[in-house]
Amino acid sequence: MPFNEHALELSIMELFKDNDYIYLSGEQIHREKSDVLLVDDLKQFLYNKYAKNGITTSEVNSIILMLRTIAGSLYEANKAFCKLLTDGFVFNREDRKQKDFHINLIDFENLDNNVFKIVNQVEIEGIGNQIRIPDGIVYINGIPVVVLEFKSAIKENTTIHDAHTQLTVRYRRDIPELFKYNTFVVISDGANNKFGSLFTPYEFFYSWRKINEDGQEVDGINSLVTMVKGLFRKDRLVEIIKDFVYFPDNSDKELKIVCRYPQYFAANKLFENIKNHIRPIGDGKGGTYFGATGCGKSYTMVFLSRMLMKSTFFQSPTIIVITDRTDLDDQLSKQFVGSKAFIGDETIVSIDSREQLRTELQGRTSGGVYLTTIQKFTEDLKLLTDRNNVICISDEAHRSQTNLDEKVRVTEKGVQKTFGFAKYLHDSLPNATYVGFTGTPIDATIDVFGGVVDAYTMTESVRDGITVNLVYDGRAAKVNLNQAKVKEIEDYYAKCALEGANEYQIEESQKAVAGIEMIIGDPDRLRSVAEDFIKHYESRVAEGATVEGKAMFVCSNRNIAYDFYKIVIELRPEWAVKKLCPDGVILSEKEKKELKPIEMIKMVMTRNKDDEKALFDMLGTKDDRKELDRQFKNIKSNFKIAIVVDMWLTGFDVPCLDTIYIDKPIQQHSLIQTISRVNRVYEGKDKGLIVDYIGIKKNMNVALKKYTNYESEEFEGVEQAVTIVKDQLDVLHQMFHNFNSKDYFNGSPVEQLHCLNRAVEYVQLTEDLELRFMAAVKRMKQSFNLCTSSESISAKERDYINFYLAVRSILFKLTKGDAPDIDQMNARVRQMLEGAIQSDGIEELFETGKHISVDIFSDEYIDKINAIQLPNTKIKILQSLLSQAIDEFKKVNKILGVEFADRLKQVVDQYNNRRKDEAYANEVLDDVADQLAALLEELKKEKDSFKGMGIDYEEKAFYDILKAVAKKYEFEYPDDKMIELSKKVKKIVDDKSRYTDWSTREDIKANLQVDLIILLDEYGYPPVTLDDVYKEVLEQAENFKKYAN
Repeated sequence: MPFNEHALELSIMELFKDNDYIYLSGEQIHREKSDVLLVDDLKQFLYNKYAKNGITTSEVNSIILMLRTIAGSLYEANKAFCKLLTDGFVFNREDRKQKDFHINLIDFENLDNNVFKIVNQVEIEGIGNQIRIPDGIVYINGIPVVVLEFKSAIKENTTIHDAHTQLTVRYRRDIPELFKYNTFVVISDGANNKFGSLFTPYEFFYSWRKINEDGQEVDGINSLVTMVKGLFRKDRLVEIIKDFVYFPDNSDKELKIVCRYPQYFAANKLFENIKNHIRPIGDGKGGTYFGATGCGKSYTMVFLSRMLMKSTFFQSPTIIVITDRTDLDDQLSKQFVGSKAFIGDETIVSIDSREQLRTELQGRTSGGVYLTTIQKFTEDLKLLTDRNNVICISDEAHRSQTNLDEKVRVTEKGVQKTFGFAKYLHDSLPNATYVGFTGTPIDATIDVFGGVVDAYTMTESVRDGITVNLVYDGRAAKVNLNQAKVKEIEDYYAKCALEGANEYQIEESQKAVAGIEMIIGDPDRLRSVAEDFIKHYESRVAEGATVEGKAMFVCSNRNIAYDFYKIVIELRPEWAVKKLCPDGVILSEKEKKELKPIEMIKMVMTRNKDDEKALFDMLGTKDDRKELDRQFKNIKSNFKIAIVVDMWLTGFDVPCLDTIYIDKPIQQHSLIQTISRVNRVYEGKDKGLIVDYIGIKKNMNVALKKYTNYESEEFEGVEQAVTIVKDQLDVLHQMFHNFNSKDYFNGSPVEQLHCLNRAVEYVQLTEDLELRFMAAVKRMKQSFNLCTSSESISAKERDYINFYLAVRSILFKLTKGDAPDIDQMNARVRQMLEGAIQSDGIEELFETGKHISVDIFSDEYIDKINAIQLPNTKIKILQSLLSQAIDEFKKVNKILGVEFADRLKQVVDQYNNRRKDEAYANEVLDDVADQLAALLEELKKEKDSFKGMGIDYEEKAFYDILKAVAKKYEFEYPDDKMIELSKKVKKIVDDKSRYTDWSTREDIKANLQVDLIILLDEYGYPPVTLDDVYKEVLEQAENFKKYAN
């Protein structure tokens, strides 16, 4: 049996059976098609669990009715249901004399009390009586908590992305009732297996790559076993449903977060470690979590907070979340304050002062979540609370919370003692248990918070697709006019390799900083940096190498930043012009209201009381900075380049940001945080680019080893990208050695267009050539995105790069429907490409590859296809159209659909087996194109053949089966009687197939057969009794009902 979707489906069912799930096929379940709950299972669970409460039949029915009538949009209904599922609800008794009690739809304490089922091919009747058949559904106690959709790994034209679209667009639209009860969905082709919520974009679907917390990550076919054994282990699935599916209290987007496997394991390990170390029995060191920057630590904190708050062991602790920067505090506060329902405490407060925290804690014996910065603790040394049910969760703990040292200064007034922030913290909350979250652990972190309980490294994060890899472009040598200055900066780094622990070292470090900033701020050097930056940035934008044009430039101090800004504006005054959005960007009415006119480049830092007026006015207030934050995160805003010094270097997430320019000496642990600004996942973003003007490479590589467990010695460099581009160009030149491309480079615009289309034909000469070409251009483009401004790539090479990209995009659009690279392409070539697509009148024909429409059978449409002069292009379009059209036709008319499919396969096989000999290939192409066009014409005639016969499209399907059976068994039957009989057959089939399980119910099928026998006998068809006749008619009836609606 080929490993198609059906085979994959069955193998997954077997894996679930191995996990002790009950397996059924949809046909084995007796239910109304429109009912998505397995009502009998849910009723039985409620009767069993609440027997001691004397729950009545009418009470059980009222619970089911309540679930069915949850109102609101799909997102609102799903949010409301998930709240009932995870937290349960108080049930008001019908008999008001009886005590109300708490209902849970899943028994979270005793797993064996729940019924776990995996069911495949469940027919569900949705909006407009449409039937949809999800590949698999996981039910717990009759509730459809997970929906699975499979695609074949061996079919090149289907991917798990198609499965995502099927679930989130088609099924969501047609059978929304199913997803009201959904926790998450799974998409799989056997080798690639991902999960996420129904509301999650495809790029944020992830694999579950570990079975157990200490196990190895697994990829490929084995990852399917890992997902079922890891994610769907009964106790784990129930835990995820209970504590790891997040909805915010309010959101203007459909936000629903299902944990990733590192978040699940980290929260559970920390929870257990806190239990073991909580005071007064333990030492108060709850543990350190070391998670790669960008891996979702803030959500891990929220999941952990829920677990702590809901746990009977901790009995509602007070949680204090501490950051060391106001901008981090704002971001985290917003998330926590908006998560009251999820965490399970109405008192979640962002603290403005130490006094406010003292007031909040006074008289409180439990509960409450408070968010503050470490700086609030330096206001005095008084005790805040000595309770031991206080848990401090510290974000980015390595920066300030570990400083317990005492500092002594001798002044005119005498001796002054000051302490590190952490000392104030521990004196204020002496009996609290401390938990540290960090992306870069240092030894002192472990001293305060305890050992590393769990770690998730940059390597793992990149491999899991949670972050993208980073590429390094060292440009210090290009901009430092005096190479001796480069040596001075390196010497500075040697001095500052480690953060000074005592005051003397700190002062020496400050002197070194002052000296180095003299070099960095040198006007000539700064101008050189500005010129190179502009050239580099504009080159990336022009070549479509940056996804949204967002960049961050890190300066050494505010004065240097201002000087740099002024030089950039002098060189590019248009960047200081306020606009709503860049030229050519189309805005919706909603977007016009969200955006404000703004400059393309802005400085982001706090005001200083000594700033000159122009700078003071430009920097604005705290509210102005919040607006800058909002605008920079908006991809359509005109604000593209942020100049920063310290702000936005930690905890600031802009997924589309793909380039960071560094002109500041940064210490090791801060360096990882800084460069990780560009490691977030975003559609179309392959890697993040670090452009270095200062010489951070050596320091960065040391930091990589020290803090990230990075597998290689250093990040990939731009030099490697240049090498890959040149290698792939050589490969492509060899593929094209028999092709004359001079018209593209030297010809008129019309000649260029014809040359492009000839090139598209050329690479389709054989299937092998086509696949090798597509792969080589993709690799070349990914690397070229990283080195667009490299002087090692000549103008001629750039022309060839864009020529091959244009060919690939046309070919991609022919085969897949939409070219992914078209927006990430040189603007001049993009215009030419659009011309090439339009030049042959085939642009709208491409669109049909994505969605079948009856218009494709119009004479006008077929004339357009026949007018295409390029045979390969014509074949690709015809093959795509016919394949989809026959699939649709087969759903209604099985016997003729199969016949058309067989004929299409014969023609396509002939095309795919074309030889490498060009003359022979061209001969085959003309013949294949003619055959496909004839087949499309025949299919069109067949689809319309019911017109004029007095029957409809579906009745014609039964007419064809009756006619085929008559031909097969060689008996004559009048045509007019056959038409009348086909109407009656369809009527009987409609009547007998109202239930979803009719095709497996022998009693219903027997009734159907009896009715058919009586009907056929009444009409004298066939003249002799043949059992096979009924079998053929029954098969067509089952096929028709399976796909009808």
